Amino acid sequence: MEPLLKAVNLIRSHGDLPVLKGINLEIHAGEIVSIVGASGAGKSTLLHILGTLDRPDSGEVTLAGKPIFGLTEKELARFRNERIGFVFQFHNLLAEFSALENVCLPGFIAGHDEKQVRARAEELLNILGISDRKHHLPSQLSGGEQQRTAVARALINSPAIVFADEPSGNLDSHNAEELHQLFFRLRNELGQTFVIVTHNDLLATMADRRLTIRDGLIGRNEAK
Repeated sequence: MEPLLKAVNLIRSHGDLPVLKGINLEIHAGEIVSIVGASGAGKSTLLHILGTLDRPDSGEVTLAGKPIFGLTEKELARFRNERIGFVFQFHNLLAEFSALENVCLPGFIAGHDEKQVRARAEELLNILGISDRKHHLPSQLSGGEQQRTAVARALINSPAIVFADEPSGNLDSHNAEELHQLFFRLRNELGQTFVIVTHNDLLATMADRRLTIRDGLIGRNEAK
């Protein structure tokens, strides 16, 4: 089976400091893969390159058979919005918009039918258990509710893959555990693929595979 995501010989330096020294990896549809490593190992750098938020110095990333770094910045931005979802440690919700409006935004930006986008957003908020909070502003939501809203926003355009960077790092243990279980539920119910950078050992161990970055390279894959 062809991988959904493939990275070949990714090299990236920050100034004179080499961070990624030839990363190769494959992610298959429906997988939940965690990326772990010491602080400064290059986990977030790798995630940002895989998610097209940054470019490597050399190497290539292919998503659903499409080489992505040959695209112009405009093409890449459109591709990213339509095919990739993101969940960050800090939810980055827009304070002046309700939960429902925040979830809808990527769909509106993609030019999708407004009525269909709102219906999909309502469906996702219901799946995530916060439909009763849809008209609340982010400041009126708990930390767990804010992060669930961010997950719904990441899913609104039915992306091929969702990248999560320390998604539970700003949550208490109860909400972190609920978020972790949510990722697996979304994989089971929607077939969603997740790549998650985390320091949370429980989440990393729960994943189908754990990739460890050491010295700019990925070590042995740890299958469940």
